[in-house]
This record gives sequence, structure tokens and C-alpha cells, in this order.
Amino acid sequence: MPINIPIALPAYKALKEENVFVMADVRALHQDIRPLKVAIVNLMPTTLDTEIQLLRLLSNSPLQVDITFLRMGSHESRNAPPGHLERFYRNSECIKDERFDGLIITGAPVETLGFEEVDYWRELIEVLDYATKNVWSTLHICWGAQAALYHRYGIPKRELGQKLFGIFPHKVKERRQMLFHGFDDEFRAPQSRYTESDQAVLAATAALTIQAAGDEAGAFIITAREGREIYVTGHLEYDPLTLDREYRRDLSRGCPIRIPKNYYPEDDPSRNPVVCWRAHAHLFFSNWLNLVYQETPYDLEYL
Repeated sequence: MPINIPIALPAYKALKEENVFVMADVRALHQDIRPLKVAIVNLMPTTLDTEIQLLRLLSNSPLQVDITFLRMGSHESRNAPPGHLERFYRNSECIKDERFDGLIITGAPVETLGFEEVDYWRELIEVLDYATKNVWSTLHICWGAQAALYHRYGIPKRELGQKLFGIFPHKVKERRQMLFHGFDDEFRAPQSRYTESDQAVLAATAALTIQAAGDEAGAFIITAREGREIYVTGHLEYDPLTLDREYRRDLSRGCPIRIPKNYYPEDDPSRNPVVCWRAHAHLFFSNWLNLVYQETPYDLEYL
């Protein structure tokens, strides 16, 4: 939670410059407390695992968060348990008259397809356009980030020579960005993708800022509209064994797959992976919720 101190106190300016969460007393006097409304468009084939991963991270905050799960009505999922989506999810078109503080759009197993070839592409475009006007901050993950960058800024994706798969180091480029409060200069995060958004175009797009990147993984976190659009090219939300399950799944299917990099001790799949990204994952999602909490209007009609 942000601390509440007088705006005239010298410490206020100093803490703001250090990117510490502070709230001026003038604002605090006029702020009522209400739950944050966060919607999640879950496009991952591991429906239940992804729910748990995201909710685990969103719950690591003193803020009350109301969750709405959304599905693409134009797509028939074959991965969720029977009746699960009908019971716990709403179709995206049902929220057109609602507003949210935050929205998360996950990755999806369609990255080798052209964007327009995805059967729910038109519906996803409608969600992205809806979010621009009706959501305070949207967090896009992996393919969800690629799709939104393509739709909003025309940034193409390109195939990598081989799958970027494993745990990779990234460096924070902009220390003053609130998303990185408490981050080390270098942090590690899971990556699992065959494609990437064109980095040269990302860097040349004035509306976008590359906030964190790695020498091998490339751009990792990109922002626009002062944090109202956040693009994450990897998977901070992954649990300790997600990459292990993906690796063994691909092996069982006979797919060409390499041992995930920097994951198993001594690259030995018989040994348990060493988790080195969990703390920064919790920090990132907590920072995002705090950013939303501080910036979103109390009455969402004024977004």
C-alpha cells in the first residue's frame, strides 16, 4: 500500500524520485476505497494452471481485487474441463458496457500463425479497442503482447531461428518506472516462444518505451501511454515446473525441442529446476496493482 504523507514534506519529493509508493494527503482525503476490478482474457491452453498462476500473483497485495475471467466466444476451447468456461467465464462481448481498472491478456499457442489466421482475431481486436477506452491499464503477456503491438502500432513479428526457451537474464533500463520498484539491476524470467516482435521497430516507435531487455531474450517489458499499456514478452507468471511440463510435452510429441536454458541444474532434466524468478514476479504484479490503484479514478465512468 502507498504511504500517506503531506505533499509539502521534503521527504515526499525525495521518495517520489526514488519511485517509492507515496500518496499526498490532499489526494488521500478525497479518495474512497473500493476493490480494484481486473479482467483476465485467458487464452492459454493450460486453462486451470494459468488461472492459478495469475491469481497467485494478484493476491500478493493488501488490495482487494475483483476478478472477471473472459473467453473468446468465437473460439471453442478443447483444453478446459467440461463446463468450466461456461460456469466461470464470460464472453468478451458481455462487458462492452462495463469498465475495469486492469485487464490481463495472456499468451496463446498460436504464435506460428499469422495474426489474421487466428480464428478469434477479430474478437480479440474488439477487446483491444475496448480496453483503450474502458480499462485504465492493460497487461499483455507473450503472444498477447505481440498481437496488441501489431494491432496498435503495426509492429510485425518474426520467427526465431530456434525456440527461445528457458530462464534468461534481463536488465532494467528505466529505474524510475514504478513497475520496477524494488527490482535488482538484473533479474531473470522465463521465456517460451518461437517468435518476437521486431525490436528495431519497437525501438523506433516513439509511443513505446523498452523498460527492460536482455542480451539474448531481447525486449522484455515495453510500455506505452504512461503505463496504461504494458507488454511483457515472457512469462513471469510461470510456476516452477511449467517449463518442465512444456519440455516433456514436446518430447512426447516428437517435436524438436532443446533442454530449457538455465533451468535444470547442470542441464540435467532428472533434477528439480532452481527457481530464480519468483520474487521478481511477485514484485512486478504487486507494483502493477499499486500503479493501477494510485492512478485509476474512483468512478470508472471517468476513465
